[in-house]
Amino acid sequence: MPPFPEILDEALRQRLISLGVRPEDVEERFVRGTGPGGQKINKTSSTVWLRHGPTGVEARCQDGRSQVWNRVQAWSDLAAKLGQRKNAAAAALQHERQLHKRRTRQKSYGQKVKMIESKKHRAKIKGTRQKPGEW
Repeated sequence: MPPFPEILDEALRQRLISLGVRPEDVEERFVRGTGPGGQKINKTSSTVWLRHGPTGVEARCQDGRSQVWNRVQAWSDLAAKLGQRKNAAAAALQHERQLHKRRTRQKSYGQKVKMIESKKHRAKIKGTRQKPGEW
């Protein structure tokens, strides 16, 4: 198993491990940047592009002129995106549980009384209607 790059600090490595990221699942490429910057941007491959294979999450950084700085920033961005994805999944699961709990809970005494009175009222209205063939 190849280790994480040595340039990453220990806190970021631990965060990636806690998110379940394995170094062999991440594809890392160094590409030429785009946009303004002139000769420097066109000649050097300082842009870092990361892709986490199992999830398909991508992080790309070309903010700085240094490849090392962009590499650290890209790994940090990847960890942030994977963390948001994990939190969103947990929040959706919790929301589903709360919905199920609200749907299946027992009605309160007041709700039952109101429901029965509403049914009696509807029955009274329907009782005054004429039956077919009685006119």
